[in-house]
Amino acid sequence: MSTTENTTPTVGAKAQARFVRITPMKARRVVDMVRGKNVQEAIHLLTFAPQSASEQVLKTLNSAIANARQKADQASVAFDERLLVVTEAYVDEGPTMKRFRPRAQGRASRILKRSSHITLYVAQPERKDGGR
Repeated sequence: MSTTENTTPTVGAKAQARFVRITPMKARRVVDMVRGKNVQEAIHLLTFAPQSASEQVLKTLNSAIANARQKADQASVAFDERLLVVTEAYVDEGPTMKRFRPRAQGRASRILKRSSHITLYVAQPERKDGGR
């Protein structure tokens, strides 16, 4: 039996923020909060989160929502923003800038200024006709 009977096509989209000047460990703390959440709930979480990375993750999430809306318009598929879910969310390490800071007795120590790439996928979960 085919499982594609009585299902509506899903609308999904991806957004990526590259070379963000936030360390990946700090950004992962914020991304872990929104993974698997409904888009409206994720927006509320990110709006009031005290971490500085939440601003960049919120921008990326808004971009993914806009991309999903655009794909739905192009495919002529019914689109409801309230049904979108953050299906995948991860942070990869970007390039690291190396700087030096003077230390005692003429020495120098290396300062690592890290960057990250934030990637979010949003999609409408598949549902059968008549179900919510």
